[in-house]
Amino acid sequence: MAEKLKIIPLGGLDEIGKNMTAYEYGGEIIVVDCGMAFPGDDMYGIDLIIPDVTYLIKNRSRIRGLFITHGHEDHVGAIPYVLKQVNMPIYCTRFTAGLISLKLEEHGLVKSTKLITVEPGKTVRAGKFNVEFIHVNHSIADSVAFAIHTHMGTVVHTGDFKIDSTPIDGEVIDLARFGELGKEGVLALCADSTNVERPGYTMSESAVGQTFMRQFQGCDERIIVTTFASNVHRIQQVLDAAAAFGRKVAVTGRSMENIMKVSTSLGYMKVPKNTLMDINKIKGLPKNKQVIVTTGSQGEEMSALYRMAFSQHKQVEIGPGDKVIISASAIPGNEVTVGRVINELFRKGVHVVYDKADMLHVSGHACQEELKIIHALTKPRFFVPLHGEQRMLQIHSQLAQQMGMDRNHIAIAENGSVIELTAKTLKIGGVIPAGEVYVDGSGVGDVGAVVMRDRKRLAEDGMVVVVMPVSAHNGALLSPPEIITRGFIYVKESGDLMKELQGVAMDAAEGVTRRRGRDDGELRGAVKAAVSSYLFKNTKRSPMVIPVVTRL
Repeated sequence: MAEKLKIIPLGGLDEIGKNMTAYEYGGEIIVVDCGMAFPGDDMYGIDLIIPDVTYLIKNRSRIRGLFITHGHEDHVGAIPYVLKQVNMPIYCTRFTAGLISLKLEEHGLVKSTKLITVEPGKTVRAGKFNVEFIHVNHSIADSVAFAIHTHMGTVVHTGDFKIDSTPIDGEVIDLARFGELGKEGVLALCADSTNVERPGYTMSESAVGQTFMRQFQGCDERIIVTTFASNVHRIQQVLDAAAAFGRKVAVTGRSMENIMKVSTSLGYMKVPKNTLMDINKIKGLPKNKQVIVTTGSQGEEMSALYRMAFSQHKQVEIGPGDKVIISASAIPGNEVTVGRVINELFRKGVHVVYDKADMLHVSGHACQEELKIIHALTKPRFFVPLHGEQRMLQIHSQLAQQMGMDRNHIAIAENGSVIELTAKTLKIGGVIPAGEVYVDGSGVGDVGAVVMRDRKRLAEDGMVVVVMPVSAHNGALLSPPEIITRGFIYVKESGDLMKELQGVAMDAAEGVTRRRGRDDGELRGAVKAAVSSYLFKNTKRSPMVIPVVTRL
């Protein structure tokens, strides 16, 4: 049987988030990225979502390593949860390692985890795979793509990237290496599809720096800037603008403080001399000498900006005389929470700058022309669009076809698809389990579809509890059932409905006990069915009905 190279997406397809892909060749496996996703509004009580790694657990002895492209949560957020089930060495760049270390410390996994840092340009041997790290630009420092070399051929896995010819750290994307790989021959390209709907090129990060300079110039207000904590280059530009206009900078928000610590200690951020100040001391300065960098660009409830907006922040009270610059765009799904914070800031008389037109934020993902450049340089035989919702994957496939690629050489897959490659063929050869695992508090995977359905019903229609005291001697009902409701209707205002419900429950219960049936299960079933159907008929609602039998 001819050897095959298998590409198995475990997350990141038909969605934005929880990116994870397994590569399998010659009986060995490597994994690229290990991300999480945020829950939707209908996922009550869920903290985050991670990929289903059942396949990796089953094949743990064949895994040779976990390779991480960069340190964003949708690529590293699931690491501590997955490592507790499958221990594997992690290979990544220095800054990414710094961020992963924080997670490992938090979960007590530092001693049990092998974390190996690799410089861009270097290659790591992992069993039958040679994984080459290639520097790319993105909205976080130290991002890489991978060239995964096997005897079958080379797969280029771009990770998240853009082509920035004026990056803040001066390190442009290594396009030359992509071109060399194209000349050597690329079997397959697996590329980021996030911005494939946008024509043209993504703006350079340095454009935001110019905006900051404009916003700081001639401003007499205190300036508060919020952005993604992981965007070190953005924070660097805030520091540079503050220094240029003689302002001091304080930082608030846990993730922002952590990132500052990691990036300055590793040399990824250069703080201008005498610019940083403690948040408690900066208050003594005139407003036009202060800058505060804070978390909360997505309107998160626990974030520092949210607490400022709703007067819950211990150190910072904001109002007229403050300018808040929101240097981020809302992640799809967060628009409502961001809007709520902006409205509250306006209510407090704050000058809010959040207009996209003013170049306050640029994306970290490649637009159509940049994607075409990568396709043209690598000249892959096969193509697998990754990292995007269905429409993005389809549009990326069309873009590849416009560049002359045969539709039969493109695999639009789903999470769990097993894409099989030989030197000349590509096909989707089957599926493995790959779904969503919910993290709720300290529980991982103990909340499934049934629990989510129950929570949805409780949230939408509430619950009705029917308590029935039954004789332990002969099974007869000792008194009318007691009806207790939560989140359904206010009992005092609906006494008639409660009386009718009592009657319905009593009739159903007596119907069972009269037939000499002493079985509690049968009694509960009959009462539940009668009460549910009565409620739906009369109120058009379906609350959760919980019958309780107490034998006395």
